[in-house]
Amino acid sequence: MRIFDPHIHMTSRTTDDYQAMYDAGVRALVEPSFWLGQPRTSPASFLDYFDALLGWEPFRASQYGIAHHCTLALNPKEANDPRCTPVLDALPHYLEKDSVVAVGEIGYDSMTPAEDTALAAQLQLAADHGLPALVHTPHRDKLAGLRRTVDVIRESALPTDRVLLDHLNETTVKHATDSGCWLGFSIYPDTKMDEDRMVAVLKTYGTEKVLVNSAADWGRSDPLKTRKVGDAMLVAGFTEDDVDQVLWRNPVAFYGLSGRLQLDIPEPESLHEGNSILRGGE
Repeated sequence: MRIFDPHIHMTSRTTDDYQAMYDAGVRALVEPSFWLGQPRTSPASFLDYFDALLGWEPFRASQYGIAHHCTLALNPKEANDPRCTPVLDALPHYLEKDSVVAVGEIGYDSMTPAEDTALAAQLQLAADHGLPALVHTPHRDKLAGLRRTVDVIRESALPTDRVLLDHLNETTVKHATDSGCWLGFSIYPDTKMDEDRMVAVLKTYGTEKVLVNSAADWGRSDPLKTRKVGDAMLVAGFTEDDVDQVLWRNPVAFYGLSGRLQLDIPEPESLHEGNSILRGGE
C-alpha cells in the first residue's frame, strides 16, 4: 500500500514517526504551515518557520525515504493578530520556491472580518502564482463556515477545481461536493473523523477527488491514521485500486496542479547546513 499524506505537521513529530510512517507505506507528504500553539509576536518567526519547511524538514524526511513538500500561508487563527498580518507581504517571495505546492492553510477559524481579508488576499496569491489552495474549514459552526468559505472562493480568481476543502465531516461533505472543490478529511484519535466514519462517507460519496490525511501535529494525533483508513477500506470491501486512488493518486493529482510535485527522492545528503539528524554524529 503506497500512501501520500496530504496534510501533516512533521515539524511537531519525531524521527521515530518518520520511520513508522515509512514502514506503514508513506512515501510522500505535504506539510502545511500552521500556528505554533502559542501566539507569534512578529512576521520574522514565520520566515524562520517557512525556511525550515523548505530546508530542514525535507532533509529530515529524505533520511527516511519520504518526499516532503509544503504549503505556505498566513493561517486563519493568526490572521486576527495584527502582529502577524505583515507576513502577507513576504509570501510572494516564498511562493516561488520549488517545493511549495499550494497556498495554505488558509480559510476560517472564527469567521472574523480579518479572516475574510486574509482568505481573499491569499486566494488571489494562489491565482497569481499558478498554485492550488489548501483551505482550512473551521472546527466550530462547520456548515456555516463551509458555506461562507465556498462563497469567497467563488468570488475569487481561483477556480473551485484548484481548491482543497479540508477538515470536512458528515455535516459538510454534501455542500463541499456540490461546490466542485476537492474534499479533504482529517482522521484523528478523538476529534474530527475516525476510520469507520471515513469509510461510511466513502461508501456514500465515492472516491473521486477525496483526500484523507492524518493532520498529525503537537496535539493528540496519529501519523499512521492514513494507513488505518486504507486497512479499514479493504475490510469494508473496497478494492486495492480504490485505496490507491484515495491514499495516493488523488493527492498526487491535486498537488500536481502546482507543476512542482517531485516524488523521486534523491540520495539523501548527510548534512543540512552543517547539521545532521544524528546528534553528535560525524
